[in-house]
Amino acid sequence: MAIVQDRSQRKPTGGMNKSSRTKKLHMLGDVPSLTVIDQKRVRVKKTKGGSEKRSLLAGDTANVYNPKTKKFSKAKIKMVKESASNRNYVRRNIMTKGTVIDTDKGLAKITNRPGQEGSISAVLVQE
Repeated sequence: MAIVQDRSQRKPTGGMNKSSRTKKLHMLGDVPSLTVIDQKRVRVKKTKGGSEKRSLLAGDTANVYNPKTKKFSKAKIKMVKESASNRNYVRRNIMTKGTVIDTDKGLAKITNRPGQEGSISAVLVQE
């Protein structure tokens, strides 16, 4: 069954809303990708206009920015240290925007949305 991003079928009072229209393609949602630490796996999804979206399912490297030297470098991800979105993501090693990861360059905070962009970008955290 499709995931639809439409208004709720329940009113605030608990009654049912009657739908005046059917499901449309632009209402279609998707399951969360839940990007984990593993060898790189990307899911490609076709979009309107012939484009495609890349969703990162697993990744083990990050593009890390060092604010002191103002340079980017590739770093190997070791583990997830903390996650503001969900505390259970830490022990499952799931990466989302704002997650603090431990890399071989040091602690870094993810600045993009890996499940929607197909890569991991991060900034080194100052201790």
